[in-house]
Amino acid sequence: MDIVERKRGDRRRLARLIAKESDAMQRDRLRSVLLVLQGRQALEVADVVGRSRRFVQRWAYAYRDGGIEAVRGRTAPGRQRRLSPEQEVRFVQRVKAGATPRDGVASLRGPQIRGILDREFGKTFSLNGIYKLLNRHGFVCLKPRPRHPRQDPAAAKAVKRRAPFL
Repeated sequence: MDIVERKRGDRRRLARLIAKESDAMQRDRLRSVLLVLQGRQALEVADVVGRSRRFVQRWAYAYRDGGIEAVRGRTAPGRQRRLSPEQEVRFVQRVKAGATPRDGVASLRGPQIRGILDREFGKTFSLNGIYKLLNRHGFVCLKPRPRHPRQDPAAAKAVKRRAPFL
């Protein structure tokens, strides 16, 4: 392959990026380009990197056409969030404010939050989706500490009173 540096210093920059990269796939992309820039052939680079010849060619040509930035892997976009960032801020404020008389309950739980999202934001969520949304914003479910059915509170107090000071 006859690929040359697009910008002066790209080899050094590639070496630094390879040293810092923790993602194996991205590191192999960068290594492939660096080895091709050093004058090695695609089959030789494929053996060194442990990838196919086509893999090496794809990323070498991506570098040739677009530079180091073109070698960077793109992340999958994923599904868009149902609430915009502004709506999420309003939602968090609403949940922190707690239940209102309109909610008809003393404390907010999943079904009540589902109603708030439907009434105030016009969005429908499953209960699982609501719990994920709450978790993403730092809200956690409070669970009571388990107690043994035969535990006697009076006996526990007596043990505490008789316990020696350390």
